[in-house]
Amino acid sequence: MRPEVSKLDIKPLDTGASFRTLAYTALKQAIMGADIYGQPEEIRLDERQLSQALGVSRTPVREAMTLLEQEGFLRTEPRRGVFIVRKTRKQIVEMIEVWAALESLAARLGCSRASDEAIAEVRRTMAEFEHADPHAHMDEYSDANIAFHQAILRLGGSELIGQITENLFIHVRAIRRATIAQGDRAERSKHDHQRIIEALEARNGELAGRLVLEHGLGLAAHVERHCTFLD
Repeated sequence: MRPEVSKLDIKPLDTGASFRTLAYTALKQAIMGADIYGQPEEIRLDERQLSQALGVSRTPVREAMTLLEQEGFLRTEPRRGVFIVRKTRKQIVEMIEVWAALESLAARLGCSRASDEAIAEVRRTMAEFEHADPHAHMDEYSDANIAFHQAILRLGGSELIGQITENLFIHVRAIRRATIAQGDRAERSKHDHQRIIEALEARNGELAGRLVLEHGLGLAAHVERHCTFLD
């Protein structure tokens, strides 16, 4: 039985630029926003549906999908279709570990380089939940959690850190979304975030870097112990 096709949240293209380039950008953004690990089955894409959603012929969609497959975002299986790649538990743990190390470095650099406004932006990502229960608004908290970590990555002002983490983002974001509601992870993350924000505001690079690293490695350990759905 062919697996059911999943629809992505995708918008028609502005046809003022290369169709392939636009299709690639739109598909990559949609894949990054997909709930890859929030369902038991892999997400299968349909070339015809995608071309209709984008408002272009199937050729630029096919070319864009080829590029995304070369980058490791998609996988083609003969007679089954094209799927968004899901990583194994070991691969996810390694990705989180690398992300945590880079985010820790960004926090350290940010304490000496970032403007007060940039550091204030990190606090603003969590402002809505300063006195609120994250479990009461889990979807919103999950989005704020992801924005928090992206804001820290920007603090260091390193383009290379941004480039390296861009292709990790799709899986790290998806696994954060899939695990944030498990056990007491949301409440613990809120507590960790507050400590990180205070260290950043004090411009204590050593402490901020250590807290960010411990926070990220905590997620890696959780995935290693509890995310059996990745096996």
